[in-house]
Amino acid sequence: MSVSPSATATAAAVAAAAVVEEAWRRDWGRLLSGLAARTRRLDLAEDALGEAFARATERWPTEGVPTSPTAWLSTVAHRLVLGRLRAEAVAGRKAPLLIVPDREADIDAAAMQPTEHEAAARAIPDDRLRLVFMCCHPALDQASQSALALRLVIGTSTPDVARLFLVKEATMAARLTRAKQRIVRTGIPFAVPPADQLRTRLDAVVRTIYLAFTAGYAPGSGADLLRADLAGDAILLARLVDELMPDDPSVRALLALCLFQHARRDARAVDGQLVTLGDQDRTRWHRDEIDEAAALLDSLVRTRGAAEELRLQACIAAEHSLAPDAASTDWSRVAAHYAALGALTPSPVVRLNRAVAVAEAEGPTAGLALLDGLDDQLPASHRLAAVRAELHRRAGDRDAAATWWRTAIELCSNEVERDHLRGRLAALDG
Repeated sequence: MSVSPSATATAAAVAAAAVVEEAWRRDWGRLLSGLAARTRRLDLAEDALGEAFARATERWPTEGVPTSPTAWLSTVAHRLVLGRLRAEAVAGRKAPLLIVPDREADIDAAAMQPTEHEAAARAIPDDRLRLVFMCCHPALDQASQSALALRLVIGTSTPDVARLFLVKEATMAARLTRAKQRIVRTGIPFAVPPADQLRTRLDAVVRTIYLAFTAGYAPGSGADLLRADLAGDAILLARLVDELMPDDPSVRALLALCLFQHARRDARAVDGQLVTLGDQDRTRWHRDEIDEAAALLDSLVRTRGAAEELRLQACIAAEHSLAPDAASTDWSRVAAHYAALGALTPSPVVRLNRAVAVAEAEGPTAGLALLDGLDDQLPASHRLAAVRAELHRRAGDRDAAATWWRTAIELCSNEVERDHLRGRLAALDG
């Protein structure tokens, strides 16, 4: 039986699209940080890299996927930046450049060509760490720092960044544009700051890395439930910061928290279906990472501020990760940790999670009581609706449960989560 040319073309297009998507996930941050470091033009680097991916989407289905997709993207983006720099030179425009220590100021064709050493260096995330520190410069407001790092370092889409920060997409787009303009206008350096300045920027960097990690497990729109590669990149960045600031409690707590959560990655989804924590196959958890996280947590003591918030979150993760099975989880301790965390931060997400823990420890009615008033703070949260549905189901109110599950399905933008919610609604009807 012969295969039609149209079927072959379709298969090639699907395969090429998968490679482009994988390259975006795996290499965006490495490519952008390397391009920005070599050209010192963040604005041109981001635009050129986006254009390179667009060209790959157009060309690879018909021309074939190159032997090294990353090298192809790097070369195309690099040439685009070079062409635009030449056009600016002809037009007499002199745009501000990023300050990059120990880099040649003059940009010419020879210097812009990637060498074998530079290609190998792209596998090392040092430039991404420099990009994180640049995004977390105190000249930028706190709301912009983490959002910009997610967009530039991880390649998180603007709609998904907006969702993580609970703001409208247009609001986030404007915030990101202003932040990038400020970086260039004020000459914020593309560099890890000197040792005496590390401490002042550490809280922002830690917060940003954790948000990057969270983005890996809450990708939002699309077909993926999780992106463990992004979460792994965030952990790698955390390890690099730990090398810069050894024994810092906030960095150690961050590492412990991320490792506890990341250790469960292989059990979170099976055959494309979401598996809730209580139903996960714990033999698939990475015990070496859990042991490392537990050792890090044991070395920490109660403190204050962001470090204590991270330590408490790590304590909560430890209760789940160290329990031999779901039935052995000490939900009273989990609820107590959430209560302590809620006293430090007014986050509505913390309150939502505390309600779940209280419901497990004291019953669904107690959990539902803690959800009162959260609608204004989480107006478009499918997770709030899903928790309400589950607690009403446990309380015996099937009609309310069905209503809230339908609301959760309408609000959810992730296909795998939406399928899971449909399954819960179907089970209720059944």
